[in-house]
Amino acid sequence: MKLAILSREPKSYSTQRLVAAATALGHEAQVIDHLQCNLVLEKGQPGIIYQGQALGKFDAIIPRIGASVTFYGTAVVRQFEMMKVRTAVDSQAIVRSRDKLRSTQILSRAGVGMPKTAFTNYTTDVAALIEQVGGAPVIIKLLEGTQGLGVVLAESAKAAQSVIEAFHNLKARILVQEFIGEAKGADVRAFIVDGEVVGAMRRQGKEGEFRSNLHRGGSGTLVKLSRAEKAAALLAAKALGLGIAGVDMLQSQRGPLVLEVNSSPGLEGIEKATGLDIASRIIDYTAGLAQRKRGGKGKVKTKAPKKPTPDQETEG
Repeated sequence: MKLAILSREPKSYSTQRLVAAATALGHEAQVIDHLQCNLVLEKGQPGIIYQGQALGKFDAIIPRIGASVTFYGTAVVRQFEMMKVRTAVDSQAIVRSRDKLRSTQILSRAGVGMPKTAFTNYTTDVAALIEQVGGAPVIIKLLEGTQGLGVVLAESAKAAQSVIEAFHNLKARILVQEFIGEAKGADVRAFIVDGEVVGAMRRQGKEGEFRSNLHRGGSGTLVKLSRAEKAAALLAAKALGLGIAGVDMLQSQRGPLVLEVNSSPGLEGIEKATGLDIASRIIDYTAGLAQRKRGGKGKVKTKAPKKPTPDQETEG
């Protein structure tokens, strides 16, 4: 199979692992910077020009689209879809997952547990908004924030009101969300490929930090998911239409609460925490999509991924 990995960072851990896994499994992999793609549109003949030349044919693509370039990145994925190239993550699923408000609405409709969340059109009754999610402390999130950036913990109603009013004055769109104190600065990430939880880790924020993101200095350790956590993660990924996803959840007194569903989850943290070869699972899934398009049966698996030891087992 000839696979394209859409990535702006060819030297990143995730991109290099995908290339290495594809090569080890007998596929050809090429890294393509999606921002360097020019999209050509004409009747019945969509095309892509890359580095001055028409891009060759691929069996499938693996999008690694950063949040800051979602608009153009998904346009490139959509162009590949128009060219009848299979994609590991659909363009529309990426768009849904990146819009925090839209994804929260979809998850709510699907019956996924989540922290109580409120959104308004720059309301002047900020005190009422805070009470609608259970009162202070509250989490305030910029809609376009990522990797823990644009997320604020307001520990008092007065602080929350000041932060919300400041964002409103800047015409910044925000979500106000219930604070789950019992999580104690930790969350769980379930990594999903093709409707299966293939690995999970507990992410703990550094001391004094309520955000558990590894980019913010958090640490990741192996965790075994409960049935409820596994079910919540799978439901969230399915609701957003994601074949590959990182589902972040809080462990609360009322069960798992989904915080976010990431359509381009990083591989470094999860592979190092679990010891699993998740990159190969992604390659097998992607190659299987292309094989089914060709009329083949079942999944393609040219080499089994690394088998976890008993103490590394994360899924049933």
